[in-house]
Amino acid sequence: MTPEPIETAASPANITHHILSVLVENKAGVLARIAGLFARRGFNIYSLAVAPAEIHERFSRITIVVDADSAPLEQIVGQLNKLVNVVDITDLSPTDAIERELLLATITTNVDVQTNLMEVIARANAAIVDVDAHAVTVALAATPQACDDFERTLAGFSQVELHRTGRVALPRLGRPANPLAE
Repeated sequence: MTPEPIETAASPANITHHILSVLVENKAGVLARIAGLFARRGFNIYSLAVAPAEIHERFSRITIVVDADSAPLEQIVGQLNKLVNVVDITDLSPTDAIERELLLATITTNVDVQTNLMEVIARANAAIVDVDAHAVTVALAATPQACDDFERTLAGFSQVELHRTGRVALPRLGRPANPLAE
């Protein structure tokens, strides 16, 4: 059974993606080897997030969102399985996963835009995390689509800086994950 890729509305030409959760040994160079594997094979990484795994600091979990059109899922998984430090690979289908991303943005503000900006922040359920006399930094932890929408809305304001993390995802409760490692 081949998992269906997700379609991302905000991505160019509605590129389809696969979300892979890869458990790896937390050793120097593992992330570089994985990124190098993708680059050498011409697989396009759309998003990449890595952090220590929940159980042991000996492992890290890497969430990779990969362009499904750049390579078949089976080929990607086969190449990842060849890496010694890869412990487990799970495909997270969009219907069976919870995805989140973090967006941080610093926006120049003044009396003229302050009320409108506060309404935009409240509508998006974003939070103000820093403020001074001339700017405000906001954070939004939400679905990738909600972050896309918020980013488009913020484009109407004078932005000093905007940064988004890669996606992180976990299987929905009560739904089995789709392990792909052999």
